[in-house]
Amino acid sequence: MRKHIQNIIVFIFSLSVFNGFSQKKSGDTITTGVIDVVKPYTPTISDAFKVKEVPSLNDEITQAKKEIKYNIFSFPVASTFTPAKGKAATVDKAKPIKLFDNYATLGVGTYTTILGEVYLNHAISRTESVGGYVSHHSSGGGIEGLTYDDDFLDSKANVNYASRLRDVSWNVEGGVGYQRYNWYGVPESQIAVSQSNNIQVDHSFFDAHLGGDITFEDTYINSASLLFRRFGDNQGSAENRFKFTGKVDVPINDYEISTDVIFDYLSGGFDTDYNAIGELNYGNFQLGISPTYQLIEDDLTLNLGVSLFYMKDNEANDSKIYLYPNVTATYRLANDVLIAYGGLQGDLIQNSYHGFANENPFVSPTLFITPTNQLYNAYVGLKGKITTNVSYNISGRYLSDRSKALFRNNEITQTSQDFSYGNSFGIVYDDVKTLGLAGEVNVDVNRNFKLNLKAETFKYAVENESEAWNLPDFKASLFLDYQINEKWFAGANLMFVGERKDQFFLSATTPTTVTLDSYFDANAHVGYHVTEQLSIFAKANNIANEGYQKWQNFPVQSAQFLAGATYKFDF
Repeated sequence: MRKHIQNIIVFIFSLSVFNGFSQKKSGDTITTGVIDVVKPYTPTISDAFKVKEVPSLNDEITQAKKEIKYNIFSFPVASTFTPAKGKAATVDKAKPIKLFDNYATLGVGTYTTILGEVYLNHAISRTESVGGYVSHHSSGGGIEGLTYDDDFLDSKANVNYASRLRDVSWNVEGGVGYQRYNWYGVPESQIAVSQSNNIQVDHSFFDAHLGGDITFEDTYINSASLLFRRFGDNQGSAENRFKFTGKVDVPINDYEISTDVIFDYLSGGFDTDYNAIGELNYGNFQLGISPTYQLIEDDLTLNLGVSLFYMKDNEANDSKIYLYPNVTATYRLANDVLIAYGGLQGDLIQNSYHGFANENPFVSPTLFITPTNQLYNAYVGLKGKITTNVSYNISGRYLSDRSKALFRNNEITQTSQDFSYGNSFGIVYDDVKTLGLAGEVNVDVNRNFKLNLKAETFKYAVENESEAWNLPDFKASLFLDYQINEKWFAGANLMFVGERKDQFFLSATTPTTVTLDSYFDANAHVGYHVTEQLSIFAKANNIANEGYQKWQNFPVQSAQFLAGATYKFDF
């Protein structure tokens, strides 16, 4: 490197000297000459040679390597060891549970109770199946202190067909039902009069329905369902209802609006009103649409929408339009541990004779039926998982209902009608505001132990009635299911309902408000798997042996015991 720098300096110095001489001899003239080119210039690159150097050892003493000579002596060694072949360790696997497509259950118990159920399902092919079930629950009655029969019967039958294809799945089903109850809750003050009039307290209901649903994949039409139901009783009442619902995605620019569509038609009538003046008919149809846009941003999910309903009252020949908010939101504050949620929604609730009779089988066939206008249902809450096996839900809500249906004990009129002696219930409507708080805990341990604990408290404000009839101020429940081992299983169901208000007639024309006592109902069952197909079980209901009144003047059966067996099978 130094050598190159020296050459550059010499070259620059020589150039400057030459330039100096040239300036001094600037007056000289340049002589001309002729240059003869003998051959074209051909440059060549000389070969490069790598300098091979062997380092020299400057050690004062250089020792020569000694030559090593060695020999190998081989001789056999006797051995009796034989290595075993290695193999993978086995893992203990639980025996897979055999699942059966069909089962039959039969049980008998106190109060001449009979419980039976048969469920059948058959796969026609990989994509088609057909099934059905028949159920029966009856009791001969026998509640102490009653004058009239308190037996009941509830039987149902249903058949269905299902098809599951790649892009569409659909199901069609139909069924019939028969129920029989009695208006046995005649107050003591009316027993003599009712016996002299020889009233018949039996009340039977008939039900037939046909419906289906369909679900699409990867299309703007997501799903649809329809239902037709014919409901009636042995008092000349009849009701028809046809309901269609659908769910579609409506594309608007780059967004999709999830839209629910509903059509609900109801028509029915009773042979007479409660005062036996004349026929009582009712009917309406509703057409509703509910578009919703979903916004997802990190841990926030927001659904923004409205619900619009058009309703026409066929009897009053009156039409109305209803508009409700439909906004819900969830926000993950701490993954699945803490999730906040809330909403503001409203709805036009279709009331029906079928719905009222299933909630309270002691209603009279003289009901005035009209929809409930739920102006809003505002709620907030927190939910999440404490551990992988324990979840919780805490919520509060505030509702405002116009024309909310309330069950109330009927007036005592002592007419020729068998339900006019204070032994039936009617419907009254009022504007009701409800404040509710609820808490729930769920425990699920390896599917062998399941626990659900729920409690709710309510406070009501009514507009016209003196009380929110037959609405409880507190409800609590506990459900327990425990698979003890491979053979034994057990479960329990505990329920507590707080006080309710109803009206009571000291005489035929003097009503007063009464408070129905709160009640506690404890039920438990235990079973044993004799084989993988046969199981036996025992049940105990109302273990506390309380003849409480869920509805005024209608005490329930005290402690009940039932035993039976279940058999599972395949065709």
